[in-house]
Amino acid sequence: MQLAQRVQELASSATLAVSAKAARMKAQGIDVVGFGAGQPDFPTPAHIAEAGIAAIRAGQTGYSNPASGLPAVKQAVRAKFARENDLTYTPEQVIVTAGGKMACYLLVLSVVNPGDEVIIPRPYWVSYPEMVKLAGGVPVYVAGPAERDYKLSPAELAGAVTDRTRLVLFNSPSNPSGVTYDPDEVRALARALAGTNLWVLSDEIYDRLLLDGQQTLSFGAVDEEAYRKTITVNSASKTYAMPGWRLGYAGGPTEVIAAMAKLQSQSTSGAATFCQIALAEALTGDQREVQAMRSEFERRGSHMWRRLCAMSGVSCPRPTGAFYCFPNVSGTYGRLGVGGSVAFADRLLEEARVAVVPGAAFGMDDHVRVSFATGMDQIEKGLDRLAALLA
Repeated sequence: MQLAQRVQELASSATLAVSAKAARMKAQGIDVVGFGAGQPDFPTPAHIAEAGIAAIRAGQTGYSNPASGLPAVKQAVRAKFARENDLTYTPEQVIVTAGGKMACYLLVLSVVNPGDEVIIPRPYWVSYPEMVKLAGGVPVYVAGPAERDYKLSPAELAGAVTDRTRLVLFNSPSNPSGVTYDPDEVRALARALAGTNLWVLSDEIYDRLLLDGQQTLSFGAVDEEAYRKTITVNSASKTYAMPGWRLGYAGGPTEVIAAMAKLQSQSTSGAATFCQIALAEALTGDQREVQAMRSEFERRGSHMWRRLCAMSGVSCPRPTGAFYCFPNVSGTYGRLGVGGSVAFADRLLEEARVAVVPGAAFGMDDHVRVSFATGMDQIEKGLDRLAALLA
């Protein structure tokens, strides 16, 4: 009996693996500081949770009709895109999915044929390459220099395009680096793709978690051509502390959204209806808790970044979005006797009881991802332990 080749070749999620190992150690009574989390440490705001509970009590527990999203929820998504992203969509141009990850995966499956190339900026979110491979596509990695925080220039992006390129993945603010492209940089990248017959997946799930006055621009809002080729993906998970609700959404060209909806109808049948009701409340209701969470992430991120930069052998891009630092720790490998980020993370966990995600999972083995989606007391404790190991 054999498993399918596609599953055998699929990499497991490094972020979930780190969280699982840290959880096992904690269950054994070991005091572990977890910096691996890719989710907010805040509870879902009460008014959003109550909307979901009320929907269950009202019997809204059947299949989503249509599978692409309840009409009232699509309207809330459309209003969000128009209000915050300067993107105007019809109901047919919007889909609600079981998580932002599912929205990305449906898009990749909808536009990538076997042998097609997909440009993936590095560092990248761990699931991007695996999604492309599952579709039979070929990941093409490209990175800007460290002095530019790895952000791509227009020339670097254009230089990666070939006659086999079908899709460009764009993520700003970035997971794992926390780096954000400013509006002029987004416009320049869009101009670099002008005249090409390419799709763009713009993953903007951290668009409300901008730090230190950072501004950004939705890729699809640059101009009419960018609008026609861009599928904008977002999620309730990060902005509204709703990762377990599994709610994502996307807007884009009608033919692509229709293809994604067709795939969804034959797979998940859509997001849970009562969860969709909670999403509508999140997008249309009181936003004060979003701002409170963003402000706290800003405070934590600035503190973590400064402390990391003060450590011997460590350098780090300043996070301007999301809730991650992505320090280069390769300057410590020699004195620690480790050969890469996986060995570094293992030693940090075993000796200092601090869990981080190896940068190898994001395409950069000199780095580790450190989440500040945890309390300041845990941040201080974990950084103290890291500093002691590196002393």
